[in-house]
Amino acid sequence: MLAQVVATAVGVPLEDVRVLTGDTLVSPYGGGTWASRGAGIGGEAALQSGKALKLNILRVAAAILGGEPEDLDVRLAKIVDALTGEVKLDLAELGRVAYFRPDTLPKEFQSELTVTRHYVPRHQGFAFTNGIQLSHVEVDVETGFVRLLKHWAVEDCGRIINPRLVDEQLRGAIVQGIGAALFEECVYSAEGQLLTGTMMDYLVPMAAEMPEIIVGHVETPTQYAEGGFKGAGEAGVAGAPGAVLNAVNDALAPFKARVTTQPITPEVILKGLGKL
Repeated sequence: MLAQVVATAVGVPLEDVRVLTGDTLVSPYGGGTWASRGAGIGGEAALQSGKALKLNILRVAAAILGGEPEDLDVRLAKIVDALTGEVKLDLAELGRVAYFRPDTLPKEFQSELTVTRHYVPRHQGFAFTNGIQLSHVEVDVETGFVRLLKHWAVEDCGRIINPRLVDEQLRGAIVQGIGAALFEECVYSAEGQLLTGTMMDYLVPMAAEMPEIIVGHVETPTQYAEGGFKGAGEAGVAGAPGAVLNAVNDALAPFKARVTTQPITPEVILKGLGKL
């Protein structure tokens, strides 16, 4: 996602962008993507950095070619005439001159091809997403088992950078929410010993438990950042448990039963039905 934002902002192919993350030897500091900060904050910082770098590139190009930066553009790693698209200079050649032959540039000009930009949302901690989810389930009132049949989600994560990435991020988040709704629980013994400490002791949803998940989007770019990006993943995990719980209660309504706790295990269902 970050590479795509930078490539678009600078004007180079995606394969020309290399993103280094998660290594304290190369990153001065970092807090990860908690609270949907990946695109909403990191993406905006990447966008502003890319725009600043492009402007610096055009200034160097203008110094080399003897023109004005606003008359030029960067397209597919080439300096072109902004009006006609005529190629004027390769980006690689511009880099060679800027780094190794700055003596050939005008004496009052200083080339700078390294930029740093920071971004902090000023109006709120991060851009909130919103959406709606619906779950279709089948409840076996004899055994208490819940079978997921289908799940729908329509989310608004602002401007979508990579549709496939967002779709699958949302599906993965929904599955995580389904795990909380139906399977995952911290169970302790009377002595306080955790009994569900490993995945040998509890179930997380996998392919067999996943229903078909239909994903749709409404794009409302946030007004607090130029990129318009919001978070995506947390909306899926936050909405899924409520949708599943509501669907289960809808199925139990003819039996005058209702459950209010999660995970919605067979024991919870049977107790709600008065069978335990």
